[in-house]
Amino acid sequence: MLNKKLTVTYCIIALVCCSFIIKPGNIDIVFIGDSITHGAGLKAAETQAPPVIAVNYLNQLGIGTVQCNNQGVSGFTTVDFLPATKKAYPKVIAAADAFYADKSAQLIFSVMLGTNDSAIKGPNGAPVAAAYYHTNIKLIADSLLARYPECKIVLHRPIWYSDSTHNGSTYLVEGRERLNSYFPEIKLLVKEYKSSNPGHVFLGDNDGYNYFKKNYLTDLGAENGRSGIFYLHPNEKGAAALGVLWGKAIARILK
Repeated sequence: MLNKKLTVTYCIIALVCCSFIIKPGNIDIVFIGDSITHGAGLKAAETQAPPVIAVNYLNQLGIGTVQCNNQGVSGFTTVDFLPATKKAYPKVIAAADAFYADKSAQLIFSVMLGTNDSAIKGPNGAPVAAAYYHTNIKLIADSLLARYPECKIVLHRPIWYSDSTHNGSTYLVEGRERLNSYFPEIKLLVKEYKSSNPGHVFLGDNDGYNYFKKNYLTDLGAENGRSGIFYLHPNEKGAAALGVLWGKAIARILK
């Protein structure tokens, strides 16, 4: 009889714990990025941009009500998002503050920056060396964590672009090689925060780079540039693929 009572008690405890773990909640995501995050080149960025696709993916998982604010700005670099620059950062804060009023929601910052930093010339601050990229991302993250102590920050690897990428700014092979030097810095930042502020800064998507390297003809738009046709911005198919990759990365962190 005693064993039977204990079994019933353990079952009740287990059910309560499981209910607590899977209980849906509100999730607010501020997406920080450049033209790729913004949805440049898409016919309807408001419904096709990667952040929208990521949110749709997350909402289908039944983990809660997910909403987002897209703070992707074409041509912007980590320099443009620095708090001291006062260019993009105030708008990020305004978006986050609007979300943060709901204290019951989990606030997430989804960050993919680096494409414009890697350029040979053109964007603000470019070319940004790997060490400075590390410093800039850390300054942004530190400021967000100081203002929103319960937030989570997800750092995605920037995606691949073609050797011939050359529009108003110059990227080319040199730029993409610099872009690749940023990924070790992202991993190092995540490792550093794991020690200094555990549970708040995470490695996001790492698969997008190779996905677009392999599928650029079908998933990136062909654009006329100063050095011929180049591939940089996801088309509708590519934006959907990237959004799902971001959604999967965020879902993994939430679990």
